[in-house]
Amino acid sequence: MNYLLRWAANIGYVLAGLVFLPIALYRMIFEQRYRRGWENRFGIVPKRYGERPAIWVHAVSMGEVNAAKPMIEKICRQLPMHEVFVSTNTDTGYNRAVSLFGAEHVFFSPFDFSFCVSRAIERLRPALIILMELEVWPNLLSLANEKQVPVMVANGRITERSSRRYGLLGPITRYIFRQLTMVLTQDEIYLNRFAQMGVERHKLVATGSLKWDGAMIGETVPSQESLAKAMGIDTNSPLLVAGSTGDDMEEETVIRCYQQLRSRWSDLQLAIIPRKPERFDHVAKLISSRGFHAVRRSEFPDGSEGPGRFVAARPVVQLGDTMGELRKFYTLSTIVFVGRTLVPMGGSDVMEVAALGKPIVVGPHVDNFADAVQKLISSGAAVMVDSPEKLASAIGQILEDKVKLRNMSQAAKDVVVSNQGATMKTVGYVCKLLGMEYDASENAIATPKMM
Repeated sequence: MNYLLRWAANIGYVLAGLVFLPIALYRMIFEQRYRRGWENRFGIVPKRYGERPAIWVHAVSMGEVNAAKPMIEKICRQLPMHEVFVSTNTDTGYNRAVSLFGAEHVFFSPFDFSFCVSRAIERLRPALIILMELEVWPNLLSLANEKQVPVMVANGRITERSSRRYGLLGPITRYIFRQLTMVLTQDEIYLNRFAQMGVERHKLVATGSLKWDGAMIGETVPSQESLAKAMGIDTNSPLLVAGSTGDDMEEETVIRCYQQLRSRWSDLQLAIIPRKPERFDHVAKLISSRGFHAVRRSEFPDGSEGPGRFVAARPVVQLGDTMGELRKFYTLSTIVFVGRTLVPMGGSDVMEVAALGKPIVVGPHVDNFADAVQKLISSGAAVMVDSPEKLASAIGQILEDKVKLRNMSQAAKDVVVSNQGATMKTVGYVCKLLGMEYDASENAIATPKMM
């Protein structure tokens, strides 16, 4: 079965590759994407020598890399004799992983062709493979099982949509998922969906979301004031931040909302931070087409005198068109609209916003963070609007009620604190799979299990 499945997968990947090739070439030429790491894609990953055991963590993009950060740091403390390597699919994920773990321990994940995966496993020789959230690939699982390498899913989740798609493959899906050694899920809903996919119940544990642990409680971050000064943000006036927006409809809705709110709060400011860098130029044009000047962070780095001459000419909208500064904008904000929630794109991370104590507004499309959003709404830290037309009203109600704003801020932090702890549980199971005894004491390391 394994042999037939591998060849069927290989043929399927070839056909899919032929369809995707024109898109990939366009993005390489015009969007500067997919230009790096081709040797990694074909299985030429770091070649390890010696007997030191390795753990391979796969995190598809920057969000998963950030979620994996506290887990990897704790693994390194508990298992100092193990070497941890991180693979990722995207340029932004790769850059983030390199900044956290060093280039020598980061690579682009190999294609799931059997020869690519086999070469990667032979070169890396992992003692354990950890897949973040839902990176379940048939050839990777098949070859890892053949080479007796356990495969764990950490921070596991399956959206309802993904569940339906996997279900279309029936027994093939169940055969693939049964090859997983262990699955640690964010909540019981996801646990049940993995069970429906074929994972045996004794392999399933709901440990909570690692993203709660990665959300750093605080009210300030380094150089936030420098950003505010460079971009002309008045820290004494309210600021609405639309973070990780996904498409034109969301940005247009936020701008219309801003126009309505300014009639009552004339000092209200707006900052839009699109999720994907390839959309920065497009969003700048969209802002200009709506009668505002786009003050771009890329044009006003730290040390700039600020866009005073533009403010005098016409109203401005701040555009965060650099990578790695979303948290600074969130820290400066009064209220945050979390993007990719007014459109069916699954939503963006709400935990980071909550940890900074910011009132949160989301749309109805929050599949990727459904449990977290529900907890925030139940505690009074977040508000959901079911249509774009209701966004201005929801934000206005928070702006006009200072007591509500303060209560939402404190409730958000309380929710984060009460849901932390998944990292410790996850690393405990990592140690268990490696035959080690986890030690929860501060600065302790795991020890070999006694037979």
